[in-house]
Formats: sequence, structure tokens, C-alpha cells
Amino acid sequence: MPTEWKDARGVIVTTTPTIEGRPIQDYAGIVVGEVIVGANLFRDLFANIRDIVGGRSGSYERILKQARDEAIAELQAEAASRGCNAVVGVDLDYEVVGDTGSMLMVSASGTAVKV
Repeated sequence: MPTEWKDARGVIVTTTPTIEGRPIQDYAGIVVGEVIVGANLFRDLFANIRDIVGGRSGSYERILKQARDEAIAELQAEAASRGCNAVVGVDLDYEVVGDTGSMLMVSASGTAVKV
């Protein structure tokens, strides 16, 4: 089952190269949404404790979800600005950036299309 998101403007975002039952009419090129979030001292402290005692880090998971959602929203906005109503072949990437690795970049890229 493909992963698919849809925003308030009706821009469909999918990881698949096509959308079943909706033929692609036009391609408008690559679109990207990027978000960089900084780590928080207290969140890091509690994450380090989780590393020792085990378990999931809910605070980091929330930040990752928020950054991913924002990157996808930027992707959708860029596609809509090009007159498109979908983005296909979406790839999500996560990178640690900064001198101390204290920042996280979430990047979403795909091809803007009209279906």
C-alpha cells in the first residue's frame, strides 16, 4: 500500500511514481521541502537517559514528525505554486548537520505533476 498525503489545497503527495486511476497530464519538475530543527538541551538529556535505561524517546519522535510534516507541506506549497495538484516519487531524507551534530535536517523531494 503506497504512502499518500493530501493537504488543504488538495495536493496529493505519494512515494509511488504514479497515482492509480489518475494519469499524469504534465510534469513541472523537481520540488523540494527542507526543514532544519535544532536539538534542545533538555530533550538531549532525557534522550541520553533513554539510551541507558531503554525505551523510545517521545520528544525526539514528536520533533521528527513535526519536521517531516513541515517539509512535506513546503513540498506541497511549491508544487501548488507551479500549478500542480500532486507530487510523485517522494523521497524523505534525514541528516544530522552542524558542527556538533546538534541539528537535524529533514528533506522531502519529488516530481510536481498535474493529474
